[in-house]
Amino acid sequence: MYETAGKLKWIGTTQSFPSGFSKREFVVTTAADKYPQDLKFEVVKDKCALLDPFELEQDVQVSFDIRGSEYNGKYYVNLACWKIQSGGASSGGASSSREPSNRSSKATSSNEPTASDFRSDGDFDDENPF
Repeated sequence: MYETAGKLKWIGTTQSFPSGFSKREFVVTTAADKYPQDLKFEVVKDKCALLDPFELEQDVQVSFDIRGSEYNGKYYVNLACWKIQSGGASSGGASSSREPSNRSSKATSSNEPTASDFRSDGDFDDENPF
């Protein structure tokens, strides 16, 4: 499981296919790194209705899985959202978790450090070392 927070930039309409499959895409702009990133997520089947109560520019927290597939020798990656909730963005910008965590884990102590506690803004330099 992965999580990220940011502002809703775009919400697409539900796409239905002849096979009975349906999906809906949306974009969240995160500001956790030096440069904001636009991340496209998708929800499928009955989860399409999750996006109905949300509006553009609203702060959201997205829980998702990374899905990969191969079709005719081409590889595709999808960010499959399974939970979206209002809020979640801190006053210092959105947070992003790159560490997978266990969905069934018990509540963690508030004293336990997170990955962001060990990271500072100076840790990432976008300059090419060559």
